[in-house]
Amino acid sequence: MSVKKILVVEDDPLQQARIRDVLKQVDAEVVMADNGKQGFEKAISYHPDLIFMDIVMPEVDGFAACRQITRHEATRGIPVVIVSGKNQEADHVWAKLQGASAVVNKPYQDEDVLQHVRGLG
Repeated sequence: MSVKKILVVEDDPLQQARIRDVLKQVDAEVVMADNGKQGFEKAISYHPDLIFMDIVMPEVDGFAACRQITRHEATRGIPVVIVSGKNQEADHVWAKLQGASAVVNKPYQDEDVLQHVRGLG
């Protein structure tokens, strides 16, 4: 498997460190963004293979950023996986309506995240 470019959009430094540690298990180049606005900008400039996106963040939340990314001409083909502690069914449905390809609930096991990277081929 070639090196995958992964963008992680997460405002919590502890959660950033956690997912970065998980992604060390695969051959991945990881770029971080602290909020949805930065996430959208980095999705355009970095054009990752996969995006992991938190929901609750300052400036632009994960739902809005997901919608922007999945509808923008330059980024619409990039899969966005929502990673969130908002584990209600309504949040999962809303994430899918915003264009998310999947939802991973916090707290998560390593494999919950890694399966999406491995699924890239």
